Amino acid sequence: MWHSTDLTLRPHPRGFHLITHEVQAAVPQLRTLRVGLLHVFIRHTSASLTLSENASPDVRRDFETYFNHAVPDGWPPFEHTLEGDDDMAAHIKAALLGPALTLPVRDGRLHLGTWQGVYLCEHRDRGGPRTLTLTLTGETARND
Repeated sequence: MWHSTDLTLRPHPRGFHLITHEVQAAVPQLRTLRVGLLHVFIRHTSASLTLSENASPDVRRDFETYFNHAVPDGWPPFEHTLEGDDDMAAHIKAALLGPALTLPVRDGRLHLGTWQGVYLCEHRDRGGPRTLTLTLTGETARND
């Protein structure tokens, strides 16, 4: 079985945001799989995806603090500055974290660790809506 759909997320402020539930809700076909994979791809160059701690909001804030320190907005050597001080820094952060995740599916659910969640990493002050392409593949459960 193969299924693909797009999910447009509402605009989020700059930061790291849990989106696991939105992703799962967008692919109800996931519940029919015995085993499979869900590939999640973000169709933007100034936002990214990652998988990390899903319980403590401190982790999300610390991610943001670290990346803002490591890749500061408006760093003087940046040449690409036409779209604002946060744009080139956002592209670098997105390149470091990456545009995609491939997640295991088992028995109709994402097979994540207890404390794992999917993050939208919004690297712009006003990034706007973000679109994800969700591609699901796997074997459906047999009805014996």
